[in-house]
Amino acid sequence: MNPEERAKDLGVEFTNQESGYLNLCIRSGNLLITSGHTSTATGVLGAGVSVEEGYKAAEDCAKKILNSVYNTHGTINGLKVVKLLGCVYSAPDFTDQHLVINGASDLLHKIYGKEGDGYHARSALGFAALPTGAAVEVEAIFEIIEK
Repeated sequence: MNPEERAKDLGVEFTNQESGYLNLCIRSGNLLITSGHTSTATGVLGAGVSVEEGYKAAEDCAKKILNSVYNTHGTINGLKVVKLLGCVYSAPDFTDQHLVINGASDLLHKIYGKEGDGYHARSALGFAALPTGAAVEVEAIFEIIEK
């Protein structure tokens, strides 16, 4: 089973996107670089939003990222996940950002393999606020490897 088939099995939908104010995914050389994709879920982690809810919000971000990559590249096959940046709307004493962003990383591991093309570098940071009150925002860099 290829990554695109695995993604569909995991609930990733590939739909046409309208162009907006910013480019959601841009190709530069052999890299696909995404803008930050915010979760549908809103609220502050550690102040009403649980780690489990944040995990699902990060997974939601990864699904949106894959759709943007698909719209730019025409497929999500033949890619290596290089880097994720995860931003978490956090209460001042919340320190489990890494557990929240695992939602995005785990989805990409399931699609591309934890030992292979899905094994990526990552940062998980806490923020005082995110656009529109989103609980999580994630951006990604993929390398086109076309095996």
